Amino acid sequence: MGESGTAPPRRRGWQAVVGVLAAAITLVAAFFSIQSASGGDDVRSNMTLIAPAASGGGWDTFQREQQQAMRANSLVNNVQVVNIPGAGGTIALGKLSTMDAPNTLMVGGTGHIAAQIQFDTPAKIDQVTPIARVVEEYDIITVPADAPYDTLDQLVEAWRADPQGIAWTGGGSFDQLVMTELALTADVAPSQTTWIPSDGGGEAIQAMLNDTAQASTGGFADMYPQVEAGRLKVLGIAAPERLPGVDIPTLTEQGYDVTLTNWRAMFAPPGLSEEEIAALRELVDESVATPEWQAAVERNNWKSVPLEGPELEQFVAEETERIDQLFKEMEQ
Repeated sequence: MGESGTAPPRRRGWQAVVGVLAAAITLVAAFFSIQSASGGDDVRSNMTLIAPAASGGGWDTFQREQQQAMRANSLVNNVQVVNIPGAGGTIALGKLSTMDAPNTLMVGGTGHIAAQIQFDTPAKIDQVTPIARVVEEYDIITVPADAPYDTLDQLVEAWRADPQGIAWTGGGSFDQLVMTELALTADVAPSQTTWIPSDGGGEAIQAMLNDTAQASTGGFADMYPQVEAGRLKVLGIAAPERLPGVDIPTLTEQGYDVTLTNWRAMFAPPGLSEEEIAALRELVDESVATPEWQAAVERNNWKSVPLEGPELEQFVAEETERIDQLFKEMEQ
């Protein structure tokens, strides 16, 4: 999600995005009215997958892969992906929270929680129905290829000596949260750190290549190709363990207890019956068991982290509290 300012305020007020929200909901409401008129709401006959972002991003990729897995295995007669971008995914979240269609699933996760806190949106993740956590993906710490840092310790040492002199960048609020958690474990004040917001991984990469930023936290899929191309160096990955086939040390094994992950779960509208929730969970379980989905997990360097039921509800509540605290640390 795009941001403005070095350390964005935690509360910006919904007024800043209400116009966009109204326009988006009007357009989307028209679409779903048409859909409702032309198809039933049975999960196996007609399914809508909401990607709460524009085409090409992580949420969109997740839903396109889900769509392919469902189609290839005839799990659903008709399955379509609808993109509802805006305000870090909270426009789509707001729409989902007003729906009563049991044949709709939105992908959400860490980014939604960050956005609802940052923008102080009326729509909250706890207003919709969590169906299943599916995967998580990880940020990597990178610097320009010609940077004088070959290890994370070397970068942190320079960062401690001059917090504002090491400018960080990333593609969204989640990346800034990872930087904040790293700062706290490295005894650097997040509020004293220079953060250069970028609208996606591409802008973050450019900021590094033109020396606007000296380090970045960014999604593996966005940043690692630049490492392979020799333009960037990778100093660590914010994952619980090393990725198979990729020789990148974790931040934890280097002495920095950074455990924030970009997890992705499926959410449905509120107010569903137990039978409707069970049908959606069964569909997601079948989808993620397909060869097509397993290939997508490997291709995108995701990690499967299945979680459902009360445990998932508790996890979302704990993540909300944790991310709220990280935003408070940015302000201090």
